[in-house]
Amino acid sequence: MLSLAGCANAPAHSGTASTGAGLTRDDLTWLRRDGFGVDSADVARYRALGREGLLDAQLADRMHGSLPPPVATLIHGFEATRTPPAQLLAGLYTAQQQLKAMPAGPDKDAANKALQQHGNQLMQEARQAELLQAVYGPNQLKEQLVWFWLNHFSVYAPKGRIRWELADYEQRVIRPHALGKFRDLVMATLESPAMLEYLDNAQNAKGHVNENYARELMELHTLGVGSGYTQQDVQQLALILTGVGIARVDGKPQRFNAKMAPLVVQHGLFEFNPYRHDFSDKVFLGQRIRGRGYAEVREAVDIIVHRPACAQFISRQLAQYFVADNPPPVLVARMAQIFQRTDGDIAAVLRTLFDSRELLTSGRQFMDPTRFVVSSVRLAYDGKPIANALPLVYWLDQLGEPLYSRITPDGWPLDGASWTGSGQLSMRFDIAAAIGNGNTQLFTPLGSTTREAGFPMLTTRLYYDAIEPHLSKPTRGALAKAQSQQEWNTFLLASPDLNYR
Repeated sequence: MLSLAGCANAPAHSGTASTGAGLTRDDLTWLRRDGFGVDSADVARYRALGREGLLDAQLADRMHGSLPPPVATLIHGFEATRTPPAQLLAGLYTAQQQLKAMPAGPDKDAANKALQQHGNQLMQEARQAELLQAVYGPNQLKEQLVWFWLNHFSVYAPKGRIRWELADYEQRVIRPHALGKFRDLVMATLESPAMLEYLDNAQNAKGHVNENYARELMELHTLGVGSGYTQQDVQQLALILTGVGIARVDGKPQRFNAKMAPLVVQHGLFEFNPYRHDFSDKVFLGQRIRGRGYAEVREAVDIIVHRPACAQFISRQLAQYFVADNPPPVLVARMAQIFQRTDGDIAAVLRTLFDSRELLTSGRQFMDPTRFVVSSVRLAYDGKPIANALPLVYWLDQLGEPLYSRITPDGWPLDGASWTGSGQLSMRFDIAAAIGNGNTQLFTPLGSTTREAGFPMLTTRLYYDAIEPHLSKPTRGALAKAQSQQEWNTFLLASPDLNYR
């Protein structure tokens, strides 16, 4: 773990301890599992509503409050978030056609480079938008879930047109379904252009069957390895998914004859094209599915999400993320029972988790890079709006967990052991130092030459109420040896106490 030794002379702390009652260790543990770390607004809501009241409001997605206006303005100013995805893809198509028509040479090379830079800019904007919501969203449980589902239903930004589709994937696919029915979430990802492009189902057609998405839909998204499905089930699901793809963006409407037109399904960029579908009958997971078009897809997803293996797999994934690397089997079993009893109601499953004794008694959990970065910024700046989220993006690049950049479809690992290497810990210390010293550019608008003023003051009422009473003896000792407030900030943020939750 991070070394905090070797300093002398404690800094003169500003701020005074609160005269009110501080949080108990159980309170703090619960809040740090419930959200990306704590800030003053979290503690105030917790005290005002109580644990159950706060959980009720979060699970019902009716939290009071919104993003700080400067943060909301920043997000809405991104081209990736303010432009409809169909418009982005139509613009990309036009640019690609113009590029094809250009003769080889420096001008074509420059145009191609500019197009790739535009895609990278859209990707960076989508990453910033998601991280800004993670830091400032008032419903911190939902914000964690949005990241969890983005990772669970992972897509790889550099592939194909996905960079142009990322913001839509987060805003209109994952976020609206994060606390709803799991079946609806699966269907939303199944119909999303980002997923269809990443796992190649946009190319899956009768006579040219592609099994990639069918396999990952069962192995990674719903049932898990060893859950009883066979290669034949993969093949049959791939046939069911033929014709599930993306609408044209070239402005030329697809024409269907009188027989096929009623079978077409279109909304947004999603399209089920019956010309590309295999209408044979299939046998999938032991059940016969009559060949009849897109209704086959809905039936297959119903079969998948109602299997006990799906309830078990999703419950364990959630428990591993929120509770422990090896979550207690009895907790997972209770969650799986609720999953089946409520038809996959994610909020109900999470209520079981957050009301459980195991949440508070299963030991400490080492945070992955995203939770470390977001929780550090939340504690250090405590609601103060930042003007530039790119440092957050770059820190996650350096820590090896960049959003939308896991090349394999399994998502970033959820266990702490994957993130405890010496290089990881050294980089965390460097990031803690940048935050602690104020050398972050977080408050320097993009393109501005204005320097940030000062460093964050972590010795606040929030610190004395929620953090200080529960610090370990080694961390207290290290803090006492810091030679300046900046160094003290660094040691606190880099401490084991704040890297575990």
